[in-house]
Amino acid sequence: MLKQILIKLPRKLQKSDLLDSSGSDSGNRTSNSGNGVQCTNIGNSISSRLSAVKRVSSAVFPASIMVGVEAVEPYLSFTDVSILQKQSLFISKLNLCCEVSDFNDPDKTSAEQDLKHQTLIELVDFVSTGSAKFNEAAIAAMCKMCAVNLFRVFPPKYRSNSISGEVEDEEPMFDPTWSNLQLVYDLLLGFITYSSLDAKVAKKYVDHSFISRLLDLFDSEDPRERDCLKTILHRIYGKLMVHRPFVRKAVSNIIYRFVFETERHNGIAELLEIFGSIISGFAVPLKEEHKMFLWKALIPLHKPKLVGVYHQQLTFCVVQFIDKDPKLADSVIKGLLKYWPVTNSQKELMFISELEEVLEMTSMAEFLKIMVPLFRRIAFCLNSSHYQVAERTHLLWNNEHILNLVTHNRQVIFPLIFPALERNSENHWNQAVLNLTQSIKKMLCEMDEELVLACRQKMEEENSQS
Repeated sequence: MLKQILIKLPRKLQKSDLLDSSGSDSGNRTSNSGNGVQCTNIGNSISSRLSAVKRVSSAVFPASIMVGVEAVEPYLSFTDVSILQKQSLFISKLNLCCEVSDFNDPDKTSAEQDLKHQTLIELVDFVSTGSAKFNEAAIAAMCKMCAVNLFRVFPPKYRSNSISGEVEDEEPMFDPTWSNLQLVYDLLLGFITYSSLDAKVAKKYVDHSFISRLLDLFDSEDPRERDCLKTILHRIYGKLMVHRPFVRKAVSNIIYRFVFETERHNGIAELLEIFGSIISGFAVPLKEEHKMFLWKALIPLHKPKLVGVYHQQLTFCVVQFIDKDPKLADSVIKGLLKYWPVTNSQKELMFISELEEVLEMTSMAEFLKIMVPLFRRIAFCLNSSHYQVAERTHLLWNNEHILNLVTHNRQVIFPLIFPALERNSENHWNQAVLNLTQSIKKMLCEMDEELVLACRQKMEEENSQS
C-alpha cells in the first residue's frame, strides 16, 4: 500500500533532466562571455537556426521584456509573415545583425556580409514604411544592434600623425565598412524620429552611456559618419528632453579637452553646428549655465591653430548668443582680443570677419566698454604688412553700424587710428592699401576736420620730440 502511494508522488528531477532544461541557455552565455557586447549567435547549421534564435532571444533581453514574444525565423521576409509576427521577425533580424562584419578578414565569406547587408536594407525599409511597432523588446534590440555595430575604437592607422593646425586641407579618410555603417545609421535615425516612439521607454536604452559613446564617434575621420551623427544627436536632443543637460555638459567636456589638452578632434565643426541650433532655442534671459558655455568653451575655441576648420560654425554660435543677450558683446570682443593671432595672417582674417559680425550687433553702451583696446588692435591691423589683413581692416569702415559707432566716439577713436593711417601713407608697399588709406583719411576729414588737424599736430609734436 505504501509503495503504491509513493509511486503516485511527483518524481524528483534527475541531474540529466536539469542539464536538458538549462544547458542550452548556459551554453549560450558561455559562448558570449568573451565578447564585450552580447550578440546573436544564429547557430552552426541551417537545421538549428530557429532554435538558436529562440535561445539567444532569452539571453539578449531580460525575461520580463521578452514575455509574450515568440521568436520567428530571421531569414523570412516581412511579406511572408502575418501582421502579428512582424514584430518578432523585426527583433530576430536585429539580433541577426549583431554579427559585426570584418572587411579586413579574408576568411570571412562574402555570403555572410551580403546576408547582413540585405537584412539591414530590409530593416530600414520596414521602419521607413511606418509598420514597425517599437515596444520595449524592440527598443532594447535596436539599441543593442546599434551599439554592437557603431561603438568602436578607431584604429591608429586612421589617426593623423600631422601636427594639428597644419592639416586643414588634408584629404578625408573613408571607412571601408561604410556600406553597412550607413544602413545602421539610417536605421538609428529612423528609430529616433519614429512618430510613435515612446520617449519614456526609449530614454532607458538611449541613456547617458549610449549618448557618451555616440559622442565619441564624432572623432571619426570619415566626414560621412560625422554628418550622420550630427543629424542623429540633434534629433536625440529634441526627442529625449531629459537628456539635454547631459548632452550639453558632455559636448562642453569634449571642447575643454580639445582646447586645453589635445587640440586634436575631427568633429568640432559638427558639434558646433548642432549647438548653433540649440542656442537659437534658448529661452531669455539666458541661464548662467549657458553663459558659462560661451565664456569657458566657445571663446577659448578661438585659441587652437586648427580654428579655420570650424570657424564658420563657431562664429554662428557666438552671434546667436549675442542675439539672445546683446550685453554679451563686450565679453566676446574681449575674448577675441585675448586670443588674437599675431603671427598667423589667415587666422587674423577670420578674426576680423568675426569681429565685424559681432560689432554689427553691439550696442553703444557695450561698445564704450571695449573701444579703446579694440581700436588699438585695429590700428595694428591697418599697418599690417600682409596686404589682405590691412585691406580687410580698412573695409570695416564700409559697415554703416561700425561707422556710426566710430562717429559718435571719434574724440577717443581718431587719436588711436590716425597715426596708423599716416604710417600707411608714408610706408605701405601695397597700392590697394594706400588707396584705401587715402579714402579713410578723406572720410575722417569730412567727419571732423578740426579733430583730424589736432591729431596730425599732436603726431608731429611727438615725432619732433623723439
